[in-house]
Amino acid sequence: MGTNTNAVLKAEVIVEEAELFQKRKQVGILGGNFNPVHLAHLVMADQVQQQLGLDKVYLMPTYLPPHVDEKKTIDSQHRLAMLELAITDNHNLAVEPIELFRKGKSYTYDTMKALTQNNPDTDYYFIIGGDMVEYLPKWYKIDELLTLTNFVGIRRPHYGTITPYPIMWVDVPQMDISSTLIREKIKNGCSTRYLLPDSVIHYIEEKELYVDGF
Repeated sequence: MGTNTNAVLKAEVIVEEAELFQKRKQVGILGGNFNPVHLAHLVMADQVQQQLGLDKVYLMPTYLPPHVDEKKTIDSQHRLAMLELAITDNHNLAVEPIELFRKGKSYTYDTMKALTQNNPDTDYYFIIGGDMVEYLPKWYKIDELLTLTNFVGIRRPHYGTITPYPIMWVDVPQMDISSTLIREKIKNGCSTRYLLPDSVIHYIEEKELYVDGF
């Protein structure tokens, strides 16, 4: 009887360990140019991670956005360095440099296909602002993309939430900060205190970035 009991207990332990091993990871992706990363980016990533209970949210810098009107940007090594500095004290956030390594234009479908193939144990949640939802029909291979990731929409004032696509909506404190605003302030010699992490401010000053506004 004792032997059978031990065997049952061992079997239960094995099953529990297998279930734990097979537990899928829940990971968010926040893409962007991050030129530079600012506090609104970080608040958005952190709030989505907390509200959805994700294991982690990765900030994913683009190499070249797939827009017709390509935006000027600083070298990707600087954007990556600033992201790494910005998330140092938050273990719930990380950086995903896949698009920088791949180079070329960054189509979300290609990126998510690669990520899901490389990480078959992970469910992905792609985070976009509410102002971007109306453009989803124009996204490259949007129907195929929907099979690779869940979309998380950040509610924005004056933008609706009605869409034919499945979107998980999240409320995040509104912060009227943009990378364009920050670049203009630096170009004009204005302070960016409380708009950027101090570590990012120091990096920008050390490298003399954005003095021409780009």
